[in-house]
Amino acid sequence: MNEIAYKLHVDKVIETIERARLSISGHHIVKIVAVSKYSDTAAIEALYNIGQRAFGENRVQDLKSKSDTLDALPLEWHFIGTLQKNKINQLLEIDPTLFQSLDSIELAKALQQRLNEREMQLDTLLQINSANEASKHGVHCDAAVEVYRQISEECPNINLRGVMSIGAHSNDRQTVQRSFEATRSVYEQIEGDICSMGMSGDYELAIECGSNMVRLGSALFPK
Repeated sequence: MNEIAYKLHVDKVIETIERARLSISGHHIVKIVAVSKYSDTAAIEALYNIGQRAFGENRVQDLKSKSDTLDALPLEWHFIGTLQKNKINQLLEIDPTLFQSLDSIELAKALQQRLNEREMQLDTLLQINSANEASKHGVHCDAAVEVYRQISEECPNINLRGVMSIGAHSNDRQTVQRSFEATRSVYEQIEGDICSMGMSGDYELAIECGSNMVRLGSALFPK
């Protein structure tokens, strides 16, 4: 697919984002993270050439491979997948711009130890399981504020920037909306500047519920 075709898709996304963010406020800014897990480096470069800078991967090995190949480009890499403890060192070697999916106290403590050993800081989001779905990772809403504060106090090398969640897996708009509103409620109780929620199928609703960062795959990388 050529860059003109990509631009047409991106323009549609931006129109949708503009409509949603203006329903909140003219001052509400939304950042797009292009989820490139099913796309190759040529597709990433095509989006880069029309202005996209932030890209997300959910596998450490894919993040390393793509970031190495595209090292000459000033890209912002986000890790958005489940991080296994045995992959922590590999992730830190990549040093992503943002780790979006810190999903437990246990992982935070393991990450803190490795960061301290390397004398590194890592910008991070706490993942919230706002839909209380067994298939999803993350901290439940009723414990999220306390967990966020505990990590902030006990893990000084983890620079918590806010929260991330995945909307409820449902065709019912109200159910999805409630999951986003639950995450937003947590966000309003913590000190952070990023509320990352919304993917290709629900990002407009997520923004209407207060998201300021969306993670878009198929909407930006159409087949």
